[in-house]
Order: sequence, then structure tokens, then C-alpha cells
Amino acid sequence: MGFNILEPGLSTTVQDQGRIGYYRYGIPQGGSMDQYSASLGNRLVGNTRKEAVLECTYVGPRIAMTGDVVIAVTGAPVDVFVNGESVPQYERLSLKSGDELKFGVIKGGTKYFIAVQGGIDVPAVLGSRSTYPIGSIGGVSGRAIAAGDLIPIGKKVDNGLPDMQSVPESDRPKFTPNVNVRVMLGLYDHNLSEKGLKSFLDEEWTLTPIADRMGLRYSGPGVEWKKREQPFGAGQDPSNIVDAGYAVGSIQIPGGTQPIILHRDAVSGGGYAMVATVISADMDLVARSAPGTKTRFVAVTMEEALAARREMTARDARIWS
Repeated sequence: MGFNILEPGLSTTVQDQGRIGYYRYGIPQGGSMDQYSASLGNRLVGNTRKEAVLECTYVGPRIAMTGDVVIAVTGAPVDVFVNGESVPQYERLSLKSGDELKFGVIKGGTKYFIAVQGGIDVPAVLGSRSTYPIGSIGGVSGRAIAAGDLIPIGKKVDNGLPDMQSVPESDRPKFTPNVNVRVMLGLYDHNLSEKGLKSFLDEEWTLTPIADRMGLRYSGPGVEWKKREQPFGAGQDPSNIVDAGYAVGSIQIPGGTQPIILHRDAVSGGGYAMVATVISADMDLVARSAPGTKTRFVAVTMEEALAARREMTARDARIWS
């Protein structure tokens, strides 16, 4: 039993919770860009959190079912069709062998997810089924799915929870044209001038079309760096440093012009100063942003970041109970 891929969509990959524990070797954690949306799909079809899903980017695939399946589509708002008939997102859907699933035009965000009961059953690589295209590992031969692929589906799992037929509106993620992204300043914010730091935090930034699983680039007023003598081993750009490790969610501003948020598939180190890091509770929020999203960076304390993470954990616990 599996998904017969008739059309692959723009960039559809297998993703799960990620490949944790290998970042120090240069292998990113990866996983679903919007972890919460993917998790909701797994909850609807009766999986555990860890089962792999299909992550669709802008244009989704066209899929024929080779057996009876239970699926759910979550994430960015998009028209969903089964055999040409419109069906809802965020609901448990039962499909028969031969049914055809396809998608219309996305209406916000960039990523939506197809969860299936039993999960996508590709081989795990370094503990994860997530696709890392640059490293050619995970997923379907380390690449996006292609027409003609038969994507295997695993056996039904028992998550020990009652069936969920739909996700309440109050628990569904929001996709808006304006967002406030909470960040913790550092490690190199001290290299910004007072004016530069003020521009970073007080001005509005716009997400550009240069955004993918590695990073998201923003346009805006730019920032000013302090004049200083570059240390030995650093480049001449004022945003250069001697190479350092990057935290997931780090924000760089090469040349002082366009901030880049490093996301799930980002490199683990390099020679650009990290002026701030997106808190873990807002990484999904960043992933939901479409090009053109107006963004403000809001500095928070460690205590506030931890409180936000506790709120996120409590929300997830409510869904998974």
C-alpha cells in the first residue's frame, strides 16, 4: 500500500521531527519546517508525533491511492480535492484505493502537509526519515518526490489516544501578512552600533522570495555595524567574524543589508556574525511566512523565551491527550 505519485508538485519531500544529534558534524536537524502543523496531521490520522509526512511547497502533488488510507492535510491554507470534489483541511479523511488527491492554489504561507495513517515508510537515515536534499540523505533517495514514485505507507500504529476527527479552529495555526518574531540578542549584537541595533529591532522587515528550508532572507532599512579592526582570520566585511557555530534560528546580516534567519536545513557554522536567534517557540511562525510578510523582531529575555516554550509544550500536550 502506498501513494502513487502522478505529479510531484513544486518541491514535495518526506519530513518528520528531524535528525537530532548530528548538528555538530555539520548535518542539520531538518524535519518539517512547521512542526506544529505536521504534528496536527499525525494526531488526526492516529499516528504518534514521530511518523513521517509529506511536506508540500506552494504547489502540491497529485496522488493516486493504491489502497484504503486515512489522511489529513494541515498547514498553509489550500484547496484540497479528492476525485475532483472539495474536501476540508484539518479533518480526518478516509480514502479508497484508486481515489485521487490533488490540490488547488495555496492561499497563504508556503508549506502544507499530508499525513497518512501509518506514516511514510521510507528507510530511516541517522535516526530520521527526513529528506536532506543537499546531503542526498533521507526521504526518497535523498531527493524530492518525482512522478512515478510509489511512496510506501507503514502499518497502523496505536498512539493510545481517542480518534480526533477535526482540529478546533482555536488550535489551528494562523497565517497572517504581519508577524512579530521573538528573538534573543547575541552572540554578536555588540558589533552593531546603537543605530544599527535600533534599526534591527524598531524597523519593519519584509520577507523576500529568497526563502527555503536553509534560510529566509528579509529586505528592509539595513543596519549599521561598529567600525572596528577585523580580527585575524575574519573577512573584511564588517559582519564577518572568525568562524563560529550557528544555533538553529540564528540571524545573520551579511554586509549589514538583508537579515537571514537560518532554518531547519541550515549549515552549522560559518563566518558571519549572529546578531540574534529566533526563540524555539517562534520557529514555526517564521516557517509560515510567505514572501511579502511584514516582520518585526522583538527582543525577549531568557525567562520570556522559556515561558514561551512552556506555553508551546502545554498546547502540544493538550492536543496529544
